[in-house]
Amino acid sequence: MGKTVLIAGGSGFIGRRLVEMLQAQGYSVRLLTRTPRAPHHYAWDPSAGQIDDAAVQGADVVIHLAGAGIAEKRWTPARKQLIIASRTESARVLREAFQRLQHLPEVYLAASAIGYYGNSGERWMTEDDAPADRGFLSTSTIEWERATETVSALGIRTVVFRIGIVLEQEGGALREILRPLRFGIGAYFADGQAWYSWIHRDDVCRMFLWALHHPRAEGIYNAVAPHPVRNRELVRATARAMGRWAVYVPAPAFALRLALGEMADVVLNSTRVSAEKIRQAGFSFQYPHLEEALAHIFTP
Repeated sequence: MGKTVLIAGGSGFIGRRLVEMLQAQGYSVRLLTRTPRAPHHYAWDPSAGQIDDAAVQGADVVIHLAGAGIAEKRWTPARKQLIIASRTESARVLREAFQRLQHLPEVYLAASAIGYYGNSGERWMTEDDAPADRGFLSTSTIEWERATETVSALGIRTVVFRIGIVLEQEGGALREILRPLRFGIGAYFADGQAWYSWIHRDDVCRMFLWALHHPRAEGIYNAVAPHPVRNRELVRATARAMGRWAVYVPAPAFALRLALGEMADVVLNSTRVSAEKIRQAGFSFQYPHLEEALAHIFTP
């Protein structure tokens, strides 16, 4: 195709796979990084408001995946600020570069998260639903999406993906589930009944590609598989896919709160998210059911 894609956050869990898939389709990929090490790497430092203008010039597509990890460290006030600022400041740097260089990409694609919906229990949540609470997961994603709106206001076609629990062995939630399973322990959280809206990593990346190929795609889409499962079933299905026998043990909510503080919301919140909007828009899932997603992940 010959188009140039600029990615912020291209070295992360989703970004690495997305780069592979873009290059396989003939796109030229540029990566924004604080430590450039290759010809297609371009320097930037969002916290200092700095970016190599050459990265933006000629970019047909800009994909924003950058940001501090939600569940990497305990949510101190400073960490909370970093989680928000790492996304909002990077979006601001990109927007200001578009304006300064008078170069608008054809499309701007940004990552958000289903944490937007908060702890919504048994309800099916759609893109039009307001957050069920005002916990940090909700308030932070609201700020991320506001930053994206300032880019959209320039007249750029903008797509935001509220990404669910991304499944792949090398990172994300599945890596944490695997650790105790390797010792025969299936650890689930509280009563295990919280809804987990998951998605295979390849399907997330395919959504970004779909948005590139479909000029009518715009606005917010939930990036989740059509069939969410409860936390306990995710652990059990993972053990089956691995061919592992396990004893299933609950991690009590109070213990998680003591150990993780407010960050326990990441594993305790129940979020049952609908994929209907993107399906109706024409996206076809490669892995709509958990069993086939896990079978693919664990097939040698």
